[in-house]
Amino acid sequence: MTDNYFNPENLKKLRRSKTNRMIAGVCGGVADYFGIEAILVRIVLVATALISLGLPVVLYAAGWLLIPEEETV
Repeated sequence: MTDNYFNPENLKKLRRSKTNRMIAGVCGGVADYFGIEAILVRIVLVATALISLGLPVVLYAAGWLLIPEEETV
């Protein structure tokens, strides 16, 4: 009996989107990873940036630097 539950090839990977982007594709990549609309991620990012004095902007910049861009085939 083979167990394909923890097969690394089946795991989702967080990648910046090449198609669903406005600046760097971080919000589009997060939305693809969680299976939600990118506009919801963008609205939450802007709302929390206004409330928390810009911390999400720093997190977005870190995501831009650390999250690899998706490959195209």
